[in-house]
Amino acid sequence: MREVDAQLFTADLSRILVTDFLRSSWQCIEVLVKKLSDFREREDSSKKKNVNLFYFKNGQRNNISIEGWHFFLRTSVEYSNPQLTVEEVQGIIAARLLETCGNYFYSTGLHKADGKDIDEICERLKKPPEGLIIPFLLNTDDIEPDRYSMNPLKESIVASGQSAFPVATVTTEKLEIDQTFAQKYEGSLICKDEIETIKRHLQTRNNSYMDMVDAVKYELMENFSKSFGINLSLYAMRMPLAIMKNEKPEELLHYIMQEVHRDYESVERVYNCVGRSIKSRTTLLTIPHSLKGYGSKRAAKGKIYFGGNMLKNVKVDYETTLLYPNAIDPADISIARADDHFIVEGNKLAKYNYVETPSSPQFFLYMLASPENAALWHGIGAFGASQLVKSYITVRFACNRGTLIKNLKEKYGVSAEIPLQFNLMPEHMWAHPIYHNIDASLGCVENLSDLALRGMKIETLPAANFIRK
Repeated sequence: MREVDAQLFTADLSRILVTDFLRSSWQCIEVLVKKLSDFREREDSSKKKNVNLFYFKNGQRNNISIEGWHFFLRTSVEYSNPQLTVEEVQGIIAARLLETCGNYFYSTGLHKADGKDIDEICERLKKPPEGLIIPFLLNTDDIEPDRYSMNPLKESIVASGQSAFPVATVTTEKLEIDQTFAQKYEGSLICKDEIETIKRHLQTRNNSYMDMVDAVKYELMENFSKSFGINLSLYAMRMPLAIMKNEKPEELLHYIMQEVHRDYESVERVYNCVGRSIKSRTTLLTIPHSLKGYGSKRAAKGKIYFGGNMLKNVKVDYETTLLYPNAIDPADISIARADDHFIVEGNKLAKYNYVETPSSPQFFLYMLASPENAALWHGIGAFGASQLVKSYITVRFACNRGTLIKNLKEKYGVSAEIPLQFNLMPEHMWAHPIYHNIDASLGCVENLSDLALRGMKIETLPAANFIRK
């Protein structure tokens, strides 16, 4: 394709997406702009801490500190696959559209967009995010490295004994491309160019699986930014383990762990928020890691025991378990191999110290430490878990009312206010044009216009609908 043609092509893609977004998702912009006005009026920006994020450029990590007065919009990509999927890219583009249009109409006022407005928005999308709203990737570092059976390193992940490890501790020394996977799923989950990119970064990372994944994804983000005419390289944050290992026992995530394990009533309150019965006591609020390295929440089973009103101990059993299949072959289910059994004394959790007792808190607890003022979910109601959103929102609601974890704002400057909730509409999720799977790598899609022509349709999720009674 000649350079002039390529420029027209990318301009067309971004314009197609902006035009459809403004037409089909205008309510999201109205809600966002109104929220921004309230946010600036009520927030005391002088007391808000800076948010530490990072990005990769030319394979190297760069840290950046963003002033806390910004309005942070969360989306995510996965550490369970080095390649960049269609779903992940849709989420990034959706976040950029929300951010850019939100900032634009906040400054110009809500009005019916014309051609000049669309031209200006498209120009802003070419550049890195700038303005009150800052979109960022919050990437969970406590999941399994092949959670969804779509990792081209899958055979060596199992063979190296790391399939039930949290990705935060996975090393690359013994990892290599699974040739059977690469051949079987070429064109449907991954393409040759991506395999070569992963191979190259496997050889250059400092034995860190997460650094390798980030290096690959950021290189692909940069490549596809040119294709879409939209800067896709968002800043990122890893949670919860990357933060906990550097925290002191009196800091935020440690405080949350200590408070929810304080006594019987504390545990019961969390159970009520997440729809669990205190009679069974089998939902662990944090998953203690095995000395053998295991940390998979799916492979771990356990039970909480009390002595009177106080937490006595937690029994933990790690056993080999099936995880999830990819969307192409339902019979190809990933696995977490583990075998360990131990007991953690109650005071190790009630007086929590990550260095002494490494563990993975449940999502609905550690997300209290996210700086997000708005969240973008991917296909809640079809591809995403509504129950998870209910737990996340109900926990925040209880904290905001002072009935769960108290003094978060007073002690740590953390607002437990429920963020705005956006959702990629399930029926309009992007998918491979031939195989119709959302977990295809973007490199498998020959014509990106096939995705852009589906448009960008986002809905708001009313928080009140997700609060458990």
